Amino acid sequence: MSDAVTRLNEVRSLIGKAESEARRPAGSATLVAVCKTFDTDAIRPVLDAGQRVFGENRVQEAQSKWPELKADFPDVELHLIGPLQSNKAREAVALFDVIETVDREKIASELAKEIAKQGKKPALYVQVNTGSEPQKAGIEPTDAVAFVTRCREVHGLEIAGLMCIPPADENPGPHFALLGKLARESNVPGLSMGMSGDFETAIAFGATSVRVGSAIFGVR
Repeated sequence: MSDAVTRLNEVRSLIGKAESEARRPAGSATLVAVCKTFDTDAIRPVLDAGQRVFGENRVQEAQSKWPELKADFPDVELHLIGPLQSNKAREAVALFDVIETVDREKIASELAKEIAKQGKKPALYVQVNTGSEPQKAGIEPTDAVAFVTRCREVHGLEIAGLMCIPPADENPGPHFALLGKLARESNVPGLSMGMSGDFETAIAFGATSVRVGSAIFGVR
């Protein structure tokens, strides 16, 4: 058994424990295995172990790996969890099943065009910059509910959920609580929050998916 598979099983166990402690049903938090910077040889053992939901940060990197892997594992669900440039909307819609980083009007507009052109309908999440960090992507919390409404009413997009990346030096709990509040106000079910260092906390705050990379694949 590879080291990554051993760690995958440990993470799965911790997710199950966190769900139980939060009195949530088993399987209510989906594990998104984040494999950015890792090649197909590193990913295949994790696929062989039954993991089917993966996250990538960059469209171009994902294009170099996932067409081949998806041919062998057609039931994979691939998430884009990094910033999306508007000129990559066509490729993103073609490759990804879930796009978690809708964060501005131009991206919403380009995605709407590509979804109509391609007849593909990836699930879309709005990224919220819960810490209002200037260097970080995401819509401001005060604008999030109105932006979800514009995505629906102006661009005709279905929004499946919200996503956040709390500031690294802060307690993530209040950020997860804020995202949950905004999701309720926006009437969206999905909460993508929590990474390798805080996914158990995220599950306690209602995460429906957690994005775990280094705790599975190791340090990049």
